[in-house]
Amino acid sequence: MRAGLSSLSLAIARGFFRDRTALFFTVLFPLMFLVLFGGIFKDQTASRSEVVQIGPVSLLDDIRPAARAQVDEVLKVDRIDDRAAALERVRKGEVDAAVEEEPGGRIVLHYSAADAVKAGTVRGLFNSLVQSGNLTRAGVTSPAYRLETAQVEDESLKTIQYITPGLLGWAVATGAMFGAALTLVTWRQKKLLRRLRLSPVGVSTIAGARVLVSIVIALVQTAIFIGVASVPYFGLKLSAYWWMAIPLIIVGTLSFLSLGLLAGSFSKTPEAATAIANLIVLPMAFLSGAFFPLEGAPPWLQTISRFLPLRHLVDGMQAVMVRGQGPGDVLPQLGILLGFAVVVSAIAIALFRWEDA
Repeated sequence: MRAGLSSLSLAIARGFFRDRTALFFTVLFPLMFLVLFGGIFKDQTASRSEVVQIGPVSLLDDIRPAARAQVDEVLKVDRIDDRAAALERVRKGEVDAAVEEEPGGRIVLHYSAADAVKAGTVRGLFNSLVQSGNLTRAGVTSPAYRLETAQVEDESLKTIQYITPGLLGWAVATGAMFGAALTLVTWRQKKLLRRLRLSPVGVSTIAGARVLVSIVIALVQTAIFIGVASVPYFGLKLSAYWWMAIPLIIVGTLSFLSLGLLAGSFSKTPEAATAIANLIVLPMAFLSGAFFPLEGAPPWLQTISRFLPLRHLVDGMQAVMVRGQGPGDVLPQLGILLGFAVVVSAIAIALFRWEDA
């Protein structure tokens, strides 16, 4: 019995290690996420908050030289006298907060609800600064400083405002890429591509139909996401230029269709196409800020994320759906996504096969 158990166990183990797909998803795929999350959160506690100072603020201006170096390690302060411009930078996410001083020692910290983690961090820093400032002026009848916070957006905005664009971008990317890759591989296996090639239907018609269906599916996804998020329980409120998300969705769909076409071009089975699509889309979602912000990630990781189409899709949709930015502000994202679709489609067409080799 022991010999049979040993022989069978050895055979199963050999089969496992010879199965490259099983080996990859059991060992290498989880290991990849360890490297990914380890890189993203490695310097999370050491990240600096960026703040704009509106005019003179004695709490910051009067910091003693001995403490200035410690403050500079966690807080980067730029001074600006234009209050409206400072608040706009916070609203657009260019800086973490804006601070100003009002009569009576009132320190007003303006933050954005776009990133609850970032807002909480900068509030904690200024709470500490206010406490330190009051200690240095001990002996007065009342505290010298009082911290007040103010949200730069409408106070009714909720976290759902910022979750929706990221998850919607991930859903569109997943649907377009999986749809293209699996359709191509399945049609090739079942000889449908060969039949279509020999039929009177032109190649452009076949491609156009696949693109049209994918765009319609993506727009339906968008309608469902917005509809569900807008129910009173969640409370999504769209900005005035939310409709600019539609062209972003369309070019984003084209980008991920091109990636799906590329994955399907050299995949021989639906399982291989699914594995490749997962390998591309899932890590990209984490690296693109679809699930959580990347401000605490190392600079090299943030640089990599800017080469990913999902990063530009999510950034663009957040800009027009949440931050209230206009159509002109997302033209760079539209151009990048369209250029990505063109380049990757050209590569996929060059590798395209009508039949299995």
